[in-house]
Amino acid sequence: MSEERATVVAPAVLETIVARLRDDGYRVVGPTVENGAIVYADLESAADLPIGWRDVQDAGSYRLERRGDDARFGFAVGPHSWKRYLFPPRVQLWTARRDQEVAEATVDDAPLAFFGIRACELHAIEIQDRVFIRGRFTDRDYAARREGAFFVAVNCFEPGGTCFCASMGTGPAVESGFDLALTELLDGDHRFLVEAGTDRGLELLRRLPGREPTATDLAAARTSVEDARDRMGRRLDTTDLRDVLLGSLEHPRWDDVAARCLGCANCTLVCPTCFCSAVEDTTDLTGEEAERVRVWDTCFALDHSYIHGGSIRPSARSRYRQWLTHKFATWVDQFGTDGCVGCGRCITWCPVGIDVTEELQALREPEQVDG
Repeated sequence: MSEERATVVAPAVLETIVARLRDDGYRVVGPTVENGAIVYADLESAADLPIGWRDVQDAGSYRLERRGDDARFGFAVGPHSWKRYLFPPRVQLWTARRDQEVAEATVDDAPLAFFGIRACELHAIEIQDRVFIRGRFTDRDYAARREGAFFVAVNCFEPGGTCFCASMGTGPAVESGFDLALTELLDGDHRFLVEAGTDRGLELLRRLPGREPTATDLAAARTSVEDARDRMGRRLDTTDLRDVLLGSLEHPRWDDVAARCLGCANCTLVCPTCFCSAVEDTTDLTGEEAERVRVWDTCFALDHSYIHGGSIRPSARSRYRQWLTHKFATWVDQFGTDGCVGCGRCITWCPVGIDVTEELQALREPEQVDG
């Protein structure tokens, strides 16, 4: 790391970063506490951050508790992902009035600044970029929201009980795709190591009051991330995982998990990479106005695979199998990468606590033959 691209600042300087971004015309969004969870919302001030909170997560379980310090990022992730800003759950595509031209919907001109984005979430955005703007076709709405986005990333030092980003190679250290990266240090002197990853990040860094990092600062930053890697709540063996899945399509484990799955689609809604959507057309009662909107959809819905004559995947077994094999096998065929970043949200927010790391490991086990 070049010392010219890094500085050490006091926690109060986070307020300066938020203010500078807002002054530069960005809509700043980041983590805050709302209704007993850490969610992403507009930040008016760095005081809106979840100061002194940690999340306790396990399969089907989530709660917040006080940490005993003033850490700004002493938590993992909540039910929200940044997907809700780049690929919102409901987007108006166009409106029409009788005897008038169809009007395409516009996107807010204010560029987005994501404040407090984790390594796994940067990887998730990279995955969605491949889907929406780096393939044969470009999604106009996604591209408009993505253009000019500023990323203030955070190196994770407090992994959640369901995190397995280390297994997926997507964290906990932030390595690329950021403008600024923060490492929160709590070893007596509460401070932040701030690193610039781009020229515009460097320009902002040079406007911050701080000091040069010492060898002690750099060592503390490395140690905090390495410790987080060792304290992951889950582990996943990814060796030959694609072949394991595609070779286990008739494994009895699919029946076992289907008996527990509610088909509620929580896993796909909280997932930062799932991108299924549907289109809805509505007309008002007078017949004068109509609109088309895009909404999130899910492969767990019976109608998702409906064609003339019925649904291709009528059973919970087939729908769960479709989701898991797409995430960890056929996604690789489509986009050259896994569709999972190991954030653990699908485990935490599953009402019945289905754990994908457990299910994938079970598929490695030989099928049991009765008798």
